[in-house]
Amino acid sequence: MAMSGQPQRFHIHTLGCPKNDVDSDKLVGTLVADGMVAADSAEDADLVVVNTCAFIEDARQESIDTVLALDEVRRDDARLVVTGCMAERYGDELAEALPEIDAVAGFGVPVQLGVKPAGLLVTAEAVPSFDLLNLPRPTSSRPWAYVKIAEGCDRRCGFCAIPSFRGKQRSRTVESILTEVDQLEAREIVLVAQDLASYGNDDDRRGAIVPLVKAVRERVERVRLLYLYPTDLTDSLIDTICDTGLPYFDLSLQHVSAPLVRRMRRWGNGQKFLDRIEAIRGREPAAAFRSNFIVGYPGETEDDHAELVQFVEEAQLDWCGFFTYSKEDGTYAADLDGEVPKSLMHERIRELTELQDRITAERRAALIGTEMSVLVDEPGVSRSFREAPEIDGIITVPTDLAPGKFHTVKVTDSMGPDLEAE
Repeated sequence: MAMSGQPQRFHIHTLGCPKNDVDSDKLVGTLVADGMVAADSAEDADLVVVNTCAFIEDARQESIDTVLALDEVRRDDARLVVTGCMAERYGDELAEALPEIDAVAGFGVPVQLGVKPAGLLVTAEAVPSFDLLNLPRPTSSRPWAYVKIAEGCDRRCGFCAIPSFRGKQRSRTVESILTEVDQLEAREIVLVAQDLASYGNDDDRRGAIVPLVKAVRERVERVRLLYLYPTDLTDSLIDTICDTGLPYFDLSLQHVSAPLVRRMRRWGNGQKFLDRIEAIRGREPAAAFRSNFIVGYPGETEDDHAELVQFVEEAQLDWCGFFTYSKEDGTYAADLDGEVPKSLMHERIRELTELQDRITAERRAALIGTEMSVLVDEPGVSRSFREAPEIDGIITVPTDLAPGKFHTVKVTDSMGPDLEAE
């Protein structure tokens, strides 16, 4: 324990998506406000917090492995607290299965020392009084920052359990978002939510994402949007994204076979998606695209897979992720027939990944010789509008280019997803 008169120290380990990163930042703010200071490592901390992910089975296993690893290195008198999606979804089971944990703090429960006794810490409130969504955050330590504009989701996609533990969508006010943007003092703001483009729909502000993006852009040089559901990608939103000077489109597609998309309880098909992508490229030829697809959803046939392969070839997306289907308790898909063998899922994912790796490498190589504006994130590492932080490739630049500033560079080489520039 910290010496008498010395502030207690904390260490937070974050797993999962950018939305969890935002939650961890806000936890840091609450701990610092309580007089605690960040420790250099888990070994030095009085309080060790694991912000978990529960989206799919692999994420849950990573969360458990991380908890056990941190338990091995923490001091005997330090407390180990588990929070985040896994804590909310499996609170009772988690506390019983992992006796190493001192407390399980569901959404709306502070993780600070002494706030609650050891044991199961959860809340049944629909909107918790301790609401991370609207808490202040420290200034960003990087030249970019995620900002979560809403919590929860009103959709009921067949494969997704998130609404069952994140709840219905709750959009923040424009004022609270802009205040956070100002607090962060970042050069690039990355807007995130479970269903970003539907921001405002829950409180009768349909289409509110457009004026929000414009308002954020008035404060920072770059605004990037992640997780856009295709039905809410309106012409007005497309124009607004392009007008910001950062034409980056992260489209939540999941699959392209019409029968399978319907089975996922989603909208669209490959041709509709291709038409939308073509229309955006007609508006902004340099636009960058990212998407993710689920492989092996119940009932996926060889024809469905072949259609997805053809789509990936035709769409020529800059970035693409592929994930094997994970059966989630309580979801619509959990009771569907047509289970796809794991071995076949992995075979299909290998084919898709090899194809997309080639496409990405070719699109990156085509940029050799071009000049572009980059934001230097750290010495030697930068990004143009085409690269989202942490998930896409990078552009290596001379180490004497100042971090946190924009520079014009010329691309000299490519290495798979990454570029070199001078």
